[in-house]
Formats: sequence, C-alpha cells, structure tokens
Amino acid sequence: QVQLVESGGGSVQAGGSLNLSCVVSGYTYSSLCVGWARQAPGQAREEFANINTSGGGTYYADSVKGRFTVSQDNAKNTVYLQMNSLKPEDTGVYFCTAVRTVVSTCPSAGFTDWGQGTQVTVSS
Repeated sequence: QVQLVESGGGSVQAGGSLNLSCVVSGYTYSSLCVGWARQAPGQAREEFANINTSGGGTYYADSVKGRFTVSQDNAKNTVYLQMNSLKPEDTGVYFCTAVRTVVSTCPSAGFTDWGQGTQVTVSS
C-alpha cells in the first residue's frame, strides 16, 4: 500500500498562497500517479490535480487551472501543490492521493490511495 503524508496546510486570506507537500512511500515512486483532492464541508470530494511521477505530465481541473501547480522532487519522493490566488471556496481538507500506473498518463479521478488530509482555510 502506498503511504502518503501531507503537510503545509493552514489559514490564509483570499488572494494569498500556500504550498502543500506530500511525502510518498511504500511503493516504487516512479510507477505512480500522485494527485491532490479536496473536500469542502458538506460537499463531495473533488480530485483536481495530479502528476505522473515518471513522465512529469500534469492534469488540472478547471476549478484550479491557472492558480494551482503540481510539481515533484524525485530525489525526495515528494510531490508539491503550490496554491496561488486562493479563494474562500478553496477552503476544505486537502488530500494527497495516488494510484499505481504502468503508462505515462494519469486518470483524472479514481485514485486508490489517500493520505490523512490537511486543512486549508481561506478567509475573505
């Protein structure tokens, strides 16, 4: 099973930035898609971004495109989520996710392994 540990959540005012980190262990790092998902109070989970750890290709949902950036440090088995221009509607628990892959592209959703989550709160 893939282990995922997130860090970097917190509170910020609208328009601000946060950077989340996800340390990945328990599986061959280069054979994974690693993503980010979030859940706002009373709403369904949204899988909104991911990166293919082998090829580096990324995916972003329209809700975060142009504001959020996924990157990785292969030497540290760590994936990052840089969040800029944050809005109050970005508030929620943010999860690092992963799915095993043998191809160079990642699905947009349906990741099988999830971290424990970290809270992000954006105030207006």
